[in-house]
Amino acid sequence: MRVAFFGCRGKVGIDICPALKKAGYDVKGVDVGMSFDLHCVDAVIDFTEAGAVAKNVGDALAHGVPCIVGTTGMSSEQLARLDELGKEAGKPVFLVPNFAIGAVLMMRFAREAAHYMSRAEIIELHHETKKDAPSGTAKATADLMGTSPTIHSVRLPGLVAHQEVLFGDLGQMLTIRHDTYSRKAYLPGIVLALQKIKTLPPGLTVGLEALLR
Repeated sequence: MRVAFFGCRGKVGIDICPALKKAGYDVKGVDVGMSFDLHCVDAVIDFTEAGAVAKNVGDALAHGVPCIVGTTGMSSEQLARLDELGKEAGKPVFLVPNFAIGAVLMMRFAREAAHYMSRAEIIELHHETKKDAPSGTAKATADLMGTSPTIHSVRLPGLVAHQEVLFGDLGQMLTIRHDTYSRKAYLPGIVLALQKIKTLPPGLTVGLEALLR
């Protein structure tokens, strides 16, 4: 499978591009200022920044190429635009706030716990260069829980991506936590997305859990 990876020189791209190649994918790295012929790829992966996603996705869809987006921090208007672009092109746009399988399970467990515990708060911790706060994973977790928990964001050097959901009730506390120590943890989720991208409907689909049901 031939893949164009937008953001190949970023924190995720540096780890994931070589890992995808090792897994047998033909990966073409694309970064700012680089031109690339999208006719020759089967899928696009975007790990850039919120302001660049619509153009990258629009260019890919114009060439009939489905898109997998790992970039977070987009507004509701930007997400609506991605959905519109995908439906106009008749191709899927798959937005995944977190590709780590363990993180998806953490969100699933948190959604279940929210039915039984009276209150919850979320603490998400990321590297100091992460631009969006709260993180996409924290916001997705809160949406799944449906209880509008308070989210605390921490940005410090030495961190990669970490989140815990704290539940409190009479005389007890439950903590659900996931830690990403290396961005290579995203590889299995990205591979799953590449394998399943063409099975998704046109327009925007959000969350790796859509493939884990």
